[in-house]
Parts: sequence; structure tokens; C-alpha cells
Amino acid sequence: MTRFALTLEFDGTPFVGLQRQATGPSVQQAVEEAVHATTGETVTLHAAGRTDAGVHALGMRAHVDVMKPIEAFRLMEAINHHLRPDPIAVLACEAVPDDWHARFSCIGREYLYRIANRRAPLTLELNRAWQLPQPLDAPAMHRAAQALVGHHDFTTFRSVHCQSASPVKTLDLLSVERVGDEVHIRAAARSFLHHQVRSMVGCLALVGMGRWREEQIAEALAARDRAELGLNAPSEGLYFVRALYPDD
Repeated sequence: MTRFALTLEFDGTPFVGLQRQATGPSVQQAVEEAVHATTGETVTLHAAGRTDAGVHALGMRAHVDVMKPIEAFRLMEAINHHLRPDPIAVLACEAVPDDWHARFSCIGREYLYRIANRRAPLTLELNRAWQLPQPLDAPAMHRAAQALVGHHDFTTFRSVHCQSASPVKTLDLLSVERVGDEVHIRAAARSFLHHQVRSMVGCLALVGMGRWREEQIAEALAARDRAELGLNAPSEGLYFVRALYPDD
């Protein structure tokens, strides 16, 4: 048996999420079926993180165990062939030690959220960014975001369906910057709660629009109450950027 680490890029628009579900097509199902078509084996895809319906990935790490002798490059090429026309691509594939695990060996995860801050309808970026026509004050959003960096109880920014044992997380980075007519929010942590990034982005957008004071981000955090959440940003602007491992 060989354990192969995969780096996946995907457009989450047509999927119910990364994880296999009975309610519709998933990224996991598509990749597992592509591996089966290549090797004849039934495998389980393990990923560094889960993504909701509509969330995208630029560099999701995952792994599968394959019994058939096959080179990593040939496996990658074959999986990509069988994935067509699904909007999923294997960007890299390598053999890793048997004790390497895409999820449990991961020590950090990074996300990007894209806000298209323009009035004209989205065409090329439809379903790939959250469109807000109101002018956004990115510097104010960045200042407000710093109240969330560090070790906190993120109950306010946690989905009621979150299965994490604790609402306490350490947020290593939360930055906001304007890039042309877009506002980019970057978040990094060892792990995140369900909807944490989208919830933080939604409240920061309220600051950017002038509907919230900058201080209200810290006040919402301190409340530890989901009812104090101002806005949960939609899934289409969220991207899983990369997963970090001890040897990176």
C-alpha cells in the first residue's frame, strides 16, 4: 500500500461541499470515483479541512491509500482525466509516509475571502466572490479585525451546527486589504470553527459599510452569543488557500 498526498484545486459551486453527503455531489465523491476508475480500488479521501457548499479551494491537501503499484505522476494524470468535466484538478501528487495524515498532521490552515466591491454585475467572477456595491472602508475593517486575532472564545462567530468540542480557538492572522475593486480578507489558524471565517467576514463588512462601529467587532466577540452576530457572509467568496505541515 502507498499513501499519496494530493493537492486539490476546485470550484465549489456545483458541490454540496467537500465531504461526501447523501444530498448531492461532493468533491470527495468525485475524487474517490476517479481513483476507483484508475485503480479499481475503493478508497477514502481524507482532507485537511471540510468546506461547505459553494466554497472553493486553491490548495486543499488530502490523501488516499492505494494498493496498486503506480507512480505518483501517473496517478495524478489519471485522476485528472477521470475527473473531467468536474471543476476539480489535482495540482500535485506525492507518496508520503504511512503515518502522514492530511487532517491530523496539519498544523495550520489559511483562507481567503474575496469581496467584489463594485456596482456592475459579476460576469467572469460570478459565484467566485461576494458582490457588495456599497463602498467599503478596508482600513477600518482591518483595524476592527485585529480584535479577533489571538486566543478567544468565538461562540458569536460559530455556527449553531458546529461540532467542535470547544468554541475556543487561536486566530493567528486576520487581515483586510483592498486589491483594485476587490477587498481581500485573509485568515490563518491551526483550525477553525464551522462558519467562523464567513461570520467574521460578514461582521467586518458591516464595519466597512459604516453600519457597525469598529468597536462592535470586539463587543460581539465578548458577548459570546451567536445572537450578536451581525451578518454571515455567503459561501461563494471563500477559498481554502493552503494547509501547513511540520515539514513545510
